[in-house]
Parts: sequence; structure tokens; C-alpha cells
Amino acid sequence: MRIGYNPRVAGALDGLVVADFSRVLAGPYATMLLGDLGATVIKVERPGTGDDTREWGPPYAPGGQATYFQSVNRNKASIALDLGVDADRDVAVALARRADVLVENHRPGGLDRFGLGYEQVAATNPSIVYCSISGFGSGAGRDLPGYDLLVQAMGGLMSITGTSEPTKAGVAVVDVLTGLHAAVAVLAAVHHRDATGEGQRIEVTLLGSLLSSMVNQSSAFVGAGVVPGFLGNAHPSIAPYEVFATADRSMIIAVGNDAQFRKLTAALGRRPWPTIPATSAMRCGSRTGPTSRPNWSACWRPEVPTTGRRSSRRPECPAGRSTTSRRGSRWPSAWASGRSSTSTTLVVGRPSRRWPTLLRSRERRCPTGPHRPWWGRTARRCWRCWA
Repeated sequence: MRIGYNPRVAGALDGLVVADFSRVLAGPYATMLLGDLGATVIKVERPGTGDDTREWGPPYAPGGQATYFQSVNRNKASIALDLGVDADRDVAVALARRADVLVENHRPGGLDRFGLGYEQVAATNPSIVYCSISGFGSGAGRDLPGYDLLVQAMGGLMSITGTSEPTKAGVAVVDVLTGLHAAVAVLAAVHHRDATGEGQRIEVTLLGSLLSSMVNQSSAFVGAGVVPGFLGNAHPSIAPYEVFATADRSMIIAVGNDAQFRKLTAALGRRPWPTIPATSAMRCGSRTGPTSRPNWSACWRPEVPTTGRRSSRRPECPAGRSTTSRRGSRWPSAWASGRSSTSTTLVVGRPSRRWPTLLRSRERRCPTGPHRPWWGRTARRCWRCWA
């Protein structure tokens, strides 16, 4: 049973079987999203150790499992298979033959030697949607390691993050964005297959996903030849849009248009504001003089605490405090969807006591063979019987 879902209501992808041969973050994030939408996701892991992120801690959940692993592996079942063993490899090939979608992030061509490459799978399952995720693609960059930090640096993200030295984002944002791109591509390919009966091969790269996601900064170079540089928390095209100091804590001002700027100045009691230009283009025209950050900070009267600022309590004035993830997760809108973030990974095939789980549905013996039990939601037979 899935935590966070009404078992009487089918998900949008109910009945879609996803074979998840990915590990760490980008691939598991993509397959988790498909599982959230109702797909049946079967995660293939190495016996004994499993996905690398099972050990990526601290922090650890009460059962001893790394919370990193839990963050991208909810709504999945897991089977432990050693692809170097004939019997286990046969199960993996049978799973690929049965699946609607296969997602993998091995080094390009790495699954070919196990009979799980695209051409090999498509030969017996021509309608398969086969998604490969890598750092730099299957061409000239196929041998480069695809690590999030490396791609943040090589793709230019770190050159516009921070104030004086290249700085990475606080989370593996490239992996997450790549997972989102992969999930969207899979959904488009499934729709195409439902209309035509044709499967597709999808290739998603970390570098391509990053360049796409840098949006206005990438476009600045492509369209105007401008190479962006360090701006700290400032924005290159709109102002004020950054962090300012007050008496008790930092305050974020995020003015997106001139109408909001006028409301902000009214809320702060500064009308007119003679030293600050009235239009965003003029306010961003120079990072010195009247539009410099020190000048802005002086206008916010830093001796006044954020709790006393009328603007921070007005919805029409885009301002707020900087908080921790604990406080951010308590906002009502964070739970508006009614989804649960609890991990529901179930260990099947060769369960290991080193792999604690947060939920196991009712245990059932395989009804068609003398195999290990299958902890499943709707399974009629276990995966080993499909080999």
C-alpha cells in the first residue's frame, strides 16, 4: 500500500510499470515522480549494499537508513539483483521485457554487457520507453564522470553563484533538474507510444539540463553576448531583489515590477523616494551610486527589526524573512497537495537486514512458485516467476 494515497483512487499513471536501474539522485528522482503519479516502480539494487545513498549520512532516520536515500525513493519496490549472476540477470532481463518504461544512469553503454542495452531490450519489447541519464551524453563526453558538483562548475552555474569565488548551490540542483527533465521526457514518450504504439529512446544529460535551466543567464550570452558574473543575492535584471540586513535578522525584498515597487515604498513610508529610480531598468542600470546595495540598505532603516515592518505582513509587498528548512516545511502550502514524503521502499528478491524500511504491506508468499515472498500492493506473482 502507498503511504499518502487513497487506495480507492487510482493514480494518473496507474498500471504503468517502470524498471528503475538508476542510482544516487537524478534517475531515482525521476522514477520517484512517476511513482508519485501512480506508476509501479521496481528499483533494481546491488545485493548487500544497495543504492549508494542508503549509506549517505548523517543524518539517519530512526531505523538507521540515510534520509538522503529516503528523499528520492518513496513509492517504489526494490529487488536485489547481481547482474553478474546468470539467474539474477535473467530476472532483470525479464523485468525489462515486461516494463513500460526503463530508466538507467549507468555510464553510456554500461548495461549492454548484461543484455540490457536499448537495442537488446527493444528487440523483445519494441514499445519500451528507454531513458538514459548521463553527465555529458553518449558522444564525446561519454567518459567524463557525471557528478553534480562537476557539472555545476563546467556548466557555468558556479560562476554566477556567490560573491567572489565559485560557489555551489546548497543542494544537488543539477541532479534534481535532470530528474525533472527526464520525467517530462518519459511522460511525452509514453503519450506518443499510447497514440502510435512506438517506443522511444530518451537521452538526458546533466550538462544539457543545467544549460536549459539557467534560462535568462544562458540567454544573456546566446542572445546578447553578455557573460554573467558574480552578483551574490542580487538579480541582473530587476531590483530591489536580494537580501537586506535589519536589526534582528536578514530580510528578503523581491520586487518583480514597478507597481510592486510603488507599493513597497508606500508600505515603508517613503513617498516619494527621491534617490531611487522609479523603473526597474533604471534601478538595474548601475550597481554603483544610488542603485548600489549600500544605498538600498540605508533606505531599509536596518535599525528596525523585521517583526516591525509593515511590508513584511502585506501580501502585495513581496518581502519575507530567511528561515530554515524546518520552518519552511511548516508552511500550510507545503502540505496542500496532501502527499506524504514518507519512504515506502519495499525490499524483495533478496531482502537484507541492513536495508530497514518504514513500511511493509501484508506479506504474501509467491502463489506460483517457491520463491521469496513478495511484499506488494497488487502483485499476482513475483518477478522471479516472470523470468
